[in-house]
Amino acid sequence: MKDKAKDELPFGKINYQLFGAAVGLVIIGYLLMSGGGSEDPNVFNYDELFSFRRITLAPLVVLAGLGLGVYAIVKKAEKSED
Repeated sequence: MKDKAKDELPFGKINYQLFGAAVGLVIIGYLLMSGGGSEDPNVFNYDELFSFRRITLAPLVVLAGLGLGVYAIVKKAEKSED
């Protein structure tokens, strides 16, 4: 006879979906940070490198993704009644 507690996953479906969204947010945040280089190594493009997108928006998106990941782990899954 199998124990029902052994068959259950530690997280529910919503936890995995939230964690997937968190990973997606972190990836989007890092993609927003990328770029800003110059073809010519003697030219420094200050406005492109230190833009709002790279300095403010991207870190906030990464932090939101990390926060969502923590929430996905801590959130208690609803028990399905069979």
